[in-house]
Amino acid sequence: MRLAFTKMNGAGNDFVMLDNRSLSISLSKGQIARICDRHCGVGANGLLLLEPAAPGMADFRMRYYNSDGGEAEMCGNGARCFARFVQKLGGCQNHVSFQTPAGIIQADLDGPLVRINLGAPHGLRLDEKVKLSVGETVVHSLNTGVSHAVLMVEDADLAMVGSLGSEIRHHPHFAPAGTNVNFVQRLDSHSIRVRTYERGVEDETLACGTGIVASALIIHMLSQLPSPISVKAQGGDLLEVSFLHDRGQFHDVCLKGPADFTFEGMVEIFQDGKGG
Repeated sequence: MRLAFTKMNGAGNDFVMLDNRSLSISLSKGQIARICDRHCGVGANGLLLLEPAAPGMADFRMRYYNSDGGEAEMCGNGARCFARFVQKLGGCQNHVSFQTPAGIIQADLDGPLVRINLGAPHGLRLDEKVKLSVGETVVHSLNTGVSHAVLMVEDADLAMVGSLGSEIRHHPHFAPAGTNVNFVQRLDSHSIRVRTYERGVEDETLACGTGIVASALIIHMLSQLPSPISVKAQGGDLLEVSFLHDRGQFHDVCLKGPADFTFEGMVEIFQDGKGG
């Protein structure tokens, strides 16, 4: 089976996009992992399927899979790429809504920039002490569509993203599903820098949209940085997180940033999961 695909990236977080509006594409976990493999496949942090939404729910449905082939509830950078992908296929002009397991996402398009309105975050936990190999460490956490842990660091360049990120991602404190892990440096009164170890990718990525949002909301709680907050991702791109915070609740949480087309091609999918 040969599939036409589009490769996109949002702030360096890269994705394989597939048009499945006909619902004719059915991929196994192994096949998805093979497509995302950077040595034997197209190479990507994840794969997104464009599908019809449930009647009356939204314009389309977005299904997102991490590079290990596991399906995830949401991906902020992937959602921005998804909106531009829909626009390219003629499915929208400057606005589109799509259904995800994390809720209905609204997206507004302005050239290469896309602004997505996320659902209300939940599960905020501040100042929890977690025992790690480096000693007892203060960790904050928030679910912005997927689970995120946040650690404040003095210098993001020196953060132990690989080793400590992996340890926290699999820590019993976040069992059974584990968590994504963000290392956050405050730059000034309006901006932060974020490095993220992503669950499902099992490594640091150049950007993580939901992690950037979680980091911005938590630093607002800790240091009262006002909305909007500018966020520098590891890939060098700047993203913007805006929100309303009233009576302990976040509303109108939005993420704005780039969503770029990289290339298009064909990929052959084999029944045994091998493809390239």
